Amino acid sequence: MLVLAFDTATPAVTAALHDGERVLAEATTVDARRHGELLVPTIETVLREAGVALADVTTVVAGTGPGPYTGLRVGLVTAQALAASLGVPAYGVCTLDAVAYGSGLAEPFLVATDARRKEVFWGHYEDRRTRLSGPSVDKPQDLPQDLPLVGAGARMYAEVVGASRLLDAPEYPFAGALAALAAEQLGQLGEQDVREVVESGTHPVLSLPHPIYLRRPDAQVPSAPKKVST
Repeated sequence: MLVLAFDTATPAVTAALHDGERVLAEATTVDARRHGELLVPTIETVLREAGVALADVTTVVAGTGPGPYTGLRVGLVTAQALAASLGVPAYGVCTLDAVAYGSGLAEPFLVATDARRKEVFWGHYEDRRTRLSGPSVDKPQDLPQDLPLVGAGARMYAEVVGASRLLDAPEYPFAGALAALAAEQLGQLGEQDVREVVESGTHPVLSLPHPIYLRRPDAQVPSAPKKVST
């Protein structure tokens, strides 16, 4: 198994390579405006550091969001293109699940990432592997009030959600955690079983590499110009 995983649903452009037992290499740049420019060089970096050729990759995994339209599409289109060219399967993992897994927590908590428009994308977790609800998008003040929080969205609105609720955990869906979660899930089923379960839409973590948007993109098609009377 050689899993190439990456995520572009947050300001972190992140990629990692996992061999089924450990992360071989990982690279991340936090830049909310350069997903398209940074992703491929980041993938090249982790392949070079791991001493692995792209042709050796057996599975491609991409974070499916939720996230802003443009950045999220960069990762998912890249995943589909790489998988098609290599002849390997491509899977998706909810970006919030990667943040949760990276937290290492074994207690109930919330994950929140920045959704812009003074909102957050969030999910409710029983532990780092188990999402109970979400993903959802809401104002930070509307999040459940009785659980600790992780993620950049929570930290961004610390004054609203309560700084005492913030846990010391990674703020972004770093690809090392994303790759480890995907490899763990892939290892629990045979390759054929994984494909069948994922295509059926019943797997609790792995999905087809389709975006989770939750709302319409910021960019809109312009309306027809107003008529000007003579």
